Amino acid sequence: MSAYLIFDVDIHDMTRYGEFMAGVKPALEAAGARYLARGGEHRVYEGDWEPRRLVLLEFPSSEAVEAFYNSDVYRSLKGIRDECSSARLVRVEGV
Repeated sequence: MSAYLIFDVDIHDMTRYGEFMAGVKPALEAAGARYLARGGEHRVYEGDWEPRRLVLLEFPSSEAVEAFYNSDVYRSLKGIRDECSSARLVRVEGV
């Protein structure tokens, strides 16, 4: 069953974030993930959520998400991401 990561990110340093993106894209592809949405226009219809930049990723399974998130490759990239942005990240299983 597919699993999805919903990523809400506030970027403080776009140049440094570009370095993160350059590394994370091939790491995601190697994990079998694909982008479904990445920074496009969004609109909140209900509630007090104020997302900044939204990214939606599809993985083949929850196990694939866990393996990617806990991998050495992502841990090193996350260090870069944490330097230049703040984020909320949620995994949800598909139907």
